Amino acid sequence: ALESADDSHPQALENASQAIYDLFKAARIPDEVASAVVNAYAALPGNNPAVAVRSSATAEDLPDASFAGQQETYLNVSGPGAVLEALQKCWASLWTARAIGYRNRQGIHPDGVGLAVVIQLLVPAEAAGIMFTANPINGRRDQVVISASWGLGEAIVGGKVTPDNLIVDKSSGKVLQRDTAEKTIQTVCVNGGTKNQPVPVNLRSVPVLSDQQAADLAHFGTQIEKLYNMPMDIEWTLMDGNLSIVQARPITALPEPEIAISDEFQMPDPKGRYMRISIVELLPDPVSPLFDTLGLEAINRGIGILCKDLFKMPDDGLLTGFITTINGYGYEQISFTPRQWWAILSRMIPHTPYMMREGVPYWQDVAHPFYLQTAARWEGKYLPDLTPTELLSGIQEVTDAFGKHLGALMGSTMGPSAGSEGLFTNLYQRLICREGDPPAATFLMGFDNIPIQGEKMLYDLAVWSREDERLSNYLLRTPTEEIHFRLSGLLAPGGIDVKVWEDFQARFRTYLDNYGYSIYDMDFAKPLPMDEPGPILEQLKLFIRGEGVNPYERQREYRERREQALAKVPPRLKGLKRWIFEKSLNWAQKLAPLREDGLAEIGLGYPILRRMLRELGQRIAEADTIEEPDDIFWLEFPEVQTLVDELESGIKVGNYRPAVRERKALWQGRKRLTPPSQLPEGKQKYMGFNIEAHLAGGSGGAEGNTIKGVPTSPGRVTGIARVLHGSEDFDTMQPGDILVAGITTPAWTPLFAMAAGVVTDIGGPLSHGSIIAREYGIPAVLGTGVGTKFIQSGQRVTVDGSAGTVTVLDRESSKAVR
Repeated sequence: ALESADDSHPQALENASQAIYDLFKAARIPDEVASAVVNAYAALPGNNPAVAVRSSATAEDLPDASFAGQQETYLNVSGPGAVLEALQKCWASLWTARAIGYRNRQGIHPDGVGLAVVIQLLVPAEAAGIMFTANPINGRRDQVVISASWGLGEAIVGGKVTPDNLIVDKSSGKVLQRDTAEKTIQTVCVNGGTKNQPVPVNLRSVPVLSDQQAADLAHFGTQIEKLYNMPMDIEWTLMDGNLSIVQARPITALPEPEIAISDEFQMPDPKGRYMRISIVELLPDPVSPLFDTLGLEAINRGIGILCKDLFKMPDDGLLTGFITTINGYGYEQISFTPRQWWAILSRMIPHTPYMMREGVPYWQDVAHPFYLQTAARWEGKYLPDLTPTELLSGIQEVTDAFGKHLGALMGSTMGPSAGSEGLFTNLYQRLICREGDPPAATFLMGFDNIPIQGEKMLYDLAVWSREDERLSNYLLRTPTEEIHFRLSGLLAPGGIDVKVWEDFQARFRTYLDNYGYSIYDMDFAKPLPMDEPGPILEQLKLFIRGEGVNPYERQREYRERREQALAKVPPRLKGLKRWIFEKSLNWAQKLAPLREDGLAEIGLGYPILRRMLRELGQRIAEADTIEEPDDIFWLEFPEVQTLVDELESGIKVGNYRPAVRERKALWQGRKRLTPPSQLPEGKQKYMGFNIEAHLAGGSGGAEGNTIKGVPTSPGRVTGIARVLHGSEDFDTMQPGDILVAGITTPAWTPLFAMAAGVVTDIGGPLSHGSIIAREYGIPAVLGTGVGTKFIQSGQRVTVDGSAGTVTVLDRESSKAVR
């Protein structure tokens, strides 16, 4: 029956549900089960007592999905026959149309669900309600929130009545806030069931609970929370002045508590200079505590290794803290001590020619293979068999290899690539370019690199998918999250040939194996495309529809433009100008593809690194130290080391739950800030050089409805803005939208095929987003500093990639940014 269930066709869900219900109805409850239920019911006090028959499914109350109301509960059931009938209906309710569709949308496979039925004496309540032992609105754990109404709780749960709402201080029991509603409907018991009837007029505006009853209820809730060691969602009743608890389950999707956040960015060195440039552009958000204390340390060590190997600088921690965090955000320190300056002048500058000559081979032949081999060695191990100490060793090894690889990238490809492109562009514009000549970027476009190879592979998959009409129709009409869920399952969607679906799964998995490690964000706490392939599937749909640009044709077109430019400009150059042109162009053309390859492969080791961290997180969670495996990302690395020692020694492990909750809340608060592009703010020159073009627009706000940034890809376009804060927002992007983001990395490339223009907070003319925008021929303004704060999704904006401005046309809905 489930093979024909299609979420996009409600009738198909209803048909599948009815078929399953008929099977349950026709089936006989096993004698041993029926006998056990009847005997247990007979042991309850009273003659044929009224009971509540409640469903409890294995897929209910997950961290991100409550499944509330998806299965049935029957109240005021009396008699053995009626109880057995309600039991059978509860079992069947696991397969209602809404339950099947909801599980599919949440990615829960049907093979992994089951349902238990709880039968308990019914409290014929005068009043009832729901209690949360944490505030579900602001996440505060020191508050209890209570909803209360007259009659049975069914009216509140079913949304049929507006209840009284109270907020109670958890420690003192004091009612902090009370909103008494006009309660017009109540659910009451009738023979063999329940019904809704009007609340008596004299009770409608009367508070259901007194302050003392609210305090008593909050006290019960606190005890239950301590029992389960987590915030709880509790159903309660009131009868003859007595409070009863009838159900308790974890609160789902509880926000982290809000805390006061300082907007001061205090420099570690008050006399120092810090900038959000270069590799820090790949960290648009505050970094996780683990990346701060493990990842950034590895990067700094990698930079030290680069300086030692290529610049022959002393290996004594001279450049310790080159990448640091200020108020949670990544910054590069660009001020140096006298000793550091001496090392730069006496070692680094004299060895720069050697670095320019040997930098690329060092990355290609030393750092990159070392990173790849280290990751592969740990990929070959079966993680559940490893001890915590072995897992920690693997985590450190892969992270160190990542740091060495990134340090090599910064010194040998990313920095020189940006420098070579900037040098060629500057020389070309000043000495060579005439009116009617192509822009400098034309000479550097059309080359092959890893992101383009990935795009072509995805395009090939779209062409192949079009050959099967049923497959292509399914992919186009089905929500992306459901396709992702189906890809990990064993069953083919209804109507699609099993072999075709298996072939599609294999091809898509091959794509993810080859390109799914590309990072959305350099913080390894963030998911990878192989974890959240939403934008990849959206680009696949775009290609299947025949929209977007064929990457083969686009690359060929830019290659032809480059060849035409080379046929036009160099022949007219003579002597020194020709030599300057050829030397600077050859250098830029050699490094440009390598830069994109290097950026794309930053995350080579992230899949195994994240799996090892989660495996270790699972061990720590099982020791009752953190709530879930992913909470390991909210620990500092020295804490992880201590926990591993405690796990190995068998001593009691400390409780880090409160610290993790506080750090998550701190991260959320910091994310709302706009980090200055440089500290101290306002200085536009460094060592006599104007750095304004390489800085974000800063946090100084906007002029009217226009913000300014760096013009990085020419053209002008008006469209609907789509503000994306991370991969979790990618599914909101629609073809023709203006992409607005903190930054873009190679993993964001699929979105460029959908975007009409690009706006970012961070970046400059040589950033990844600039290069890709020019490849796609769409206007881009980078480095606005405040784009994601000033612009709201759904607003109409005009992006002028030539002038470097972004104008919000819906002025009444724009906000000033401070």
